[in-house]
Amino acid sequence: MTTLGFIGAGNMGMALIKGFSASKAAQEARLHIYDADLNKRDELRKSNFSVFESGSEIAKTCKYIVLACKPQQISELLQTIKDDLTAGTVLISLCAGISAEFIRRYTGENTKVILVMPNMPMLLGLGSSAIACDEAVSGEEFAFARSLIESCGAFEIIPLDKMNEIICINASSPAFIYLFAKYFADYAAGQGINEKAALNLFSHALIGAAKMMTDSGLGVNELIEQVSSKGGTTLAGLDEFYSGGLEKLVKSACEACTKRAYELGE
Repeated sequence: MTTLGFIGAGNMGMALIKGFSASKAAQEARLHIYDADLNKRDELRKSNFSVFESGSEIAKTCKYIVLACKPQQISELLQTIKDDLTAGTVLISLCAGISAEFIRRYTGENTKVILVMPNMPMLLGLGSSAIACDEAVSGEEFAFARSLIESCGAFEIIPLDKMNEIICINASSPAFIYLFAKYFADYAAGQGINEKAALNLFSHALIGAAKMMTDSGLGVNELIEQVSSKGGTTLAGLDEFYSGGLEKLVKSACEACTKRAYELGE
């Protein structure tokens, strides 16, 4: 029986816990949870989860340990559990900006590390996660980690050294999209259109556009052309985005996001 432990039960941790608990893979695993918040531990017990009183207990008991704390807390956490890890322990980190090298700095050079960059739509089972592992992790171990992440949505395997660069693409991008949506809703309100109705229409346009990108078989440029009739309204709007430097602005936002990720891992 596989043993899986979570250290941290915040939004992202709980999304994974709930998603995994409802999956077939959970039938072959024992799940244990620790969170520093006593009230949260009490709530988890009421929901019939196995709850431990320390991260050390998780480390002593579980082969797979999900590190679901804030990046600023991980060095202290790793120092707390390092003596309880074994050669077979696999650490699965959800912490932005934290590299495998950073983790091994505290736990030893042979520690098995899997890095995951999830996003908030995991809460709805619609996550979009990047996952990578180092050479010490076996194929079977990586397959288990993939099944864990897949229980909450889609994933892509990327190189270990690109985990900071991917953050803006899937983890931070929902916030960028929400901001974009807000500006469209604000425009609608300014034109006397009900803001809630406008946001609902825009949201479903996003859902439909995303499905077109994933399921239509067409490339992004082809999809843009499909909506952009010559001399039409869409092209007039697109010309404003082009002349306003949207491409440069997106690149700057991505670079700022990546820069901050590297700062968190220092």
